[in-house]
Amino acid sequence: MRDMKCQVLVIGAGPGGYVCAIRAGQLGLDTVIVEAKRPGGTCLNVGCIPSKALIHAADEYFKLHEFSGGRSPLGISAAEPAIDFTKTIEWKDGIVRRLTNGVSGLLKKANVKHVDGWAKFRDGKTVVVETSTGPQAIEAETIVIATGSVSVELPGLPFGENVISSTEALALTEIPERLAVVGAGYIGLEMGTAFAKLGAKVTVLEAMDRILPLYDAELTKPVARRLEKLGVTVMTGAKADRYSASSRALAFTDADGKDATVEADKVLVTVGRRPATQGWGLEELDLSMDGRSIAIDEHCRTSMRGVYAIGDVTGEPMLAHRAMAQGEMVAEIVAGNRRAWDRRCIPSVCFTDPEIVSAGLSPEEAQKAGHDVRTGIFPFQANGRAMTLERDDGFVRVVARADDNVVLGIQAVGTQISDLSSYFASVIEMGGRLEDVAQTIHAHPTMGEAFQEAAMRALGHALHI
Repeated sequence: MRDMKCQVLVIGAGPGGYVCAIRAGQLGLDTVIVEAKRPGGTCLNVGCIPSKALIHAADEYFKLHEFSGGRSPLGISAAEPAIDFTKTIEWKDGIVRRLTNGVSGLLKKANVKHVDGWAKFRDGKTVVVETSTGPQAIEAETIVIATGSVSVELPGLPFGENVISSTEALALTEIPERLAVVGAGYIGLEMGTAFAKLGAKVTVLEAMDRILPLYDAELTKPVARRLEKLGVTVMTGAKADRYSASSRALAFTDADGKDATVEADKVLVTVGRRPATQGWGLEELDLSMDGRSIAIDEHCRTSMRGVYAIGDVTGEPMLAHRAMAQGEMVAEIVAGNRRAWDRRCIPSVCFTDPEIVSAGLSPEEAQKAGHDVRTGIFPFQANGRAMTLERDDGFVRVVARADDNVVLGIQAVGTQISDLSSYFASVIEMGGRLEDVAQTIHAHPTMGEAFQEAAMRALGHALHI
């Protein structure tokens, strides 16, 4: 095949990569993107989107299940529900196809050339792509590494057959009767909760002393209560060891150091993700590393001239929206515009039941940073909209500087609270103060009123508590 030359070469068509390529194309740069699989990366194909589709299906099924038992205070009753899981998966896959086709269309609209195959670096300016029709060399003035991340394997629990990652869990064609989840982070609990609602007997093993260890302990308490109501068994301080396919048993060490087993037809391992730096020929480059991640500066530049890196391959936080923002910024920089990474917060969302949002600094983080803070908490038990949704477990908490009331952080746990994450981030990013939130008219009845009330409470004059 003929060698190609371009101004910008993006390796990886995940959220960061395809956004970078689209924006570069819009800015008039001759851009090529290389992807071995479907566009959209892990997030769109086997992560964010399909998992949320499965969570929604599980919620709908479980709601009918509650109605059939006559347990609803709404006066609604229904026949015992049934689920055709094959159709559920087809529906989920249909959403993914629509979105991946949409990404392909956007790349084409921006005049981005799409090369299918696996790229390996020859040097700092050239990659060779193994395509279905043979090797294709591409030389670029600027290269953007957006290779993403992969699931972490445990030594005693290699992926294969009944030991699965979230990718395989989202491709199951049958609901496992017994599911063991290793790791009580956001991926494990999102998936575990969904399968519990679909009828699986779920056991969660977490090596730390509590679930969702990266989140504020207060935020996780409503989630723990909900898991208990759903019949999910949670074992903290438990370290998974090995799985026996013949006996369908997962061996682990409990919090007291004793050996134990739990029966499981499938074992879902969700102990984290690591940057995807293997197999790309990065050894041909002289890149500085930050642990397993590619080290970057405030412009996403690596230690090599003309080579940028964005998204999960650059480390935490491994969030699609961070990668997208980095990708758009890099395209602007390459086009000659002045841009730098100067973000006050990157909101994180855990789509558990109830959902969790964290934006900016927690009270402890703010104090460690040297701030004298004031906080305000408003419970959803005093919010009319939450009560009408039958889900009033949770709260909104605002953290602000005590001297000038500038908002430093917002944390919340509650049903559908993810929809407020952008609002929370906007207040922090724009340097909003408690007075700005308190004096903004919030529509009634909405969940957002809890944020206003939390700000009022921090100022000393909450109205509805």
